[in-house]
Amino acid sequence: MDRQRCGYWPSDLAPELNYKRGLKPLHEYLRDNARQNPEKAAIIWYGREISYGELNDLSDRFATALSDLGVRKGEPVVLFLSNSPQYFIAHYGIQKIGAAVCPCSPLFKEWELEYQLNDLGAKVIVASDSLYPIIAEVKPKTKLEHIVLTNYGDFLPPAPGIKVPEEILGSKQLIQGTYDMLSLMNAVEGPFLGQEVELEDIALIIYTSGTTGKPKGAMLSYKSALFKAAAVAQSSSVLEKDVLLTVVPLYHIAGMLLGLNCPIYANATVVLLQRFDPVAVLEGIANYRCTWWYSIVPMNLSVMQVPNAGEYDLSSLETTRATSFGIALTPEIGKQWTEFTKGCSLFEGAYGLSETHTADTFMPAGAVKWGTQGIANYETRIRILDTETGREKEPGEMGEIVISSPGVFKGYWQKPLETEQTLREGWVYTGDMGRLDKDHYLIFDGRFKEMIKVSGYSVFPEEVESMLIRHQGIAQAAVLGVSDGQKGEVVKAFVVLKPDPDPSITAENLIAWAREKMAHYKVPRYIEFRESLPVTGAGKILRRLLKEESS
Repeated sequence: MDRQRCGYWPSDLAPELNYKRGLKPLHEYLRDNARQNPEKAAIIWYGREISYGELNDLSDRFATALSDLGVRKGEPVVLFLSNSPQYFIAHYGIQKIGAAVCPCSPLFKEWELEYQLNDLGAKVIVASDSLYPIIAEVKPKTKLEHIVLTNYGDFLPPAPGIKVPEEILGSKQLIQGTYDMLSLMNAVEGPFLGQEVELEDIALIIYTSGTTGKPKGAMLSYKSALFKAAAVAQSSSVLEKDVLLTVVPLYHIAGMLLGLNCPIYANATVVLLQRFDPVAVLEGIANYRCTWWYSIVPMNLSVMQVPNAGEYDLSSLETTRATSFGIALTPEIGKQWTEFTKGCSLFEGAYGLSETHTADTFMPAGAVKWGTQGIANYETRIRILDTETGREKEPGEMGEIVISSPGVFKGYWQKPLETEQTLREGWVYTGDMGRLDKDHYLIFDGRFKEMIKVSGYSVFPEEVESMLIRHQGIAQAAVLGVSDGQKGEVVKAFVVLKPDPDPSITAENLIAWAREKMAHYKVPRYIEFRESLPVTGAGKILRRLLKEESS
């Protein structure tokens, strides 16, 4: 339902979306910020301040360096990085020459990275030097030509003001046959000439399951990124005065929106952490007077459980929005957080997906409805449809969530048939089940699609299955998600062994093998051996039947 038909719209919010500096790509907002407030801190990285002027200059330099390596407009450039200043620099540097940012999870192992690199046909990767062994393993099987490495310590201050993770304190590695990111930027001379881009050009290719199948690259435009940054900043009050704590991974669409794009749009400051640590969160809020934090519910609980947490001054914190991954956000947890912070509210952030650049809804601060995901954001329409007839459901009736907004994707990278299934006349068919109540608050009820959510990470059954059957003893494998009190869902695998199986193959051994071959959140928690798996006449595995048998 569109905003004008919502039963509630906050009186303190403008009725229409207004762009702060007009319709232009977010890297031009960064450039404007650098001109108007060159000394203002854009990023605080464990105490090291990187000003807007410096961030703009570094991303200009990196853009030039990429151009010199032969990167052209429209080409994919892969980011294989955790949260860091280098992520900001690379993200906007890539987009300044009209290339497409293509994030890869730094939790990937060889097979996962190889799949995404080959699907993109990528020639350039920007990565942490600690991840180089994985890149070296897959490079001969890909089209990679240039490897740009960086060390998270390059921007650390001599005396950090926040607890620094041990793993990013290691010495810098200079590896033959690769480029050092800092050296590339330092070698650039002369003014940045730039590349003219259109708002409809592709700025981001982020991998997602869509409704079914292996991961697919959702193509999002400069307009999508700008629209969502503007809509979230306006509906959720991300302001120029704000200091935002960024902990959620930037390679995830929600982290990218709220931790990278929104602050740049708003000309705010980011206190950036490489990964979640409850003590570092407390230190970051207290030391740098953070006002805004987007979190995941288990993070909030971990922070409140720090033994001496009450000694930290959290009075600056004005806004906390969270997502219920693994643990549902309840009124009791919200009240506990408000008491813990001495006044900061905590409630559900938003509903969204990669194909829409997320945050299709928001929760009005003055009219919170627990158990819902809020109301449609600016210029966003949400419908609930019957999956068989296409009829629009009445309030309270469950059906498929279908979304339209200026933020929707342009299709899946080189997958036209899958695009047609999900994107129809400007509407994204999410594959999610939900309802709209009488005031048009969205209630998310679950997924039609087979994607599994483990602690907020998307796990695609086909991908895990394709890796499992590479084990020399496995003939067939089927994967589905099962409920878990801590992680929301975990992976369960059904395995058929090859004839005359090795007696040493046990569930424990297979799980240990999987830990070496795939990101930790994809590793099966449970393995069940079967003589056969239910399949269609065409040989497709019927996961639905397995789920019914397991329930």
